[in-house]
Amino acid sequence: MTAPRDRRVVIEVDEPFQRERPVDRSMATIHSDVRARVGRISLWILQIALGGLFAFNFGLGKVLGSEQSVELCAGIGVGQWLRILTGALEIAGGIGLLVPLVWLICAAIIAWFRRGHTLALIRQLGALRSPTGS
Repeated sequence: MTAPRDRRVVIEVDEPFQRERPVDRSMATIHSDVRARVGRISLWILQIALGGLFAFNFGLGKVLGSEQSVELCAGIGVGQWLRILTGALEIAGGIGLLVPLVWLICAAIIAWFRRGHTLALIRQLGALRSPTGS
């Protein structure tokens, strides 16, 4: 009798099979991940709060003609068109704060308009406090 033939099939694989090992992460890496997540969440909360404030409080107040904004535009000597334009841009900027791609540009535009508003208030207050006889 002859010996039985060996009928095993050998399959060659280019890359050996490796089991996935658990990622060995240090506490510092985990801590930095948590800090990054908290920072992103805080930024979103700030953007939502400021977006709502500018869109619904400041912007709508100017567009709808609140007493203070009408008096301010009349006091600095410009027409009411500037009040409506500024209010519309503040509404657009407040909504833009919620759009991830343009929030930084909208924040800069809002800051520029708030700067102008502050300067107008200072000018109006200076005119009210100066003596009329001088």
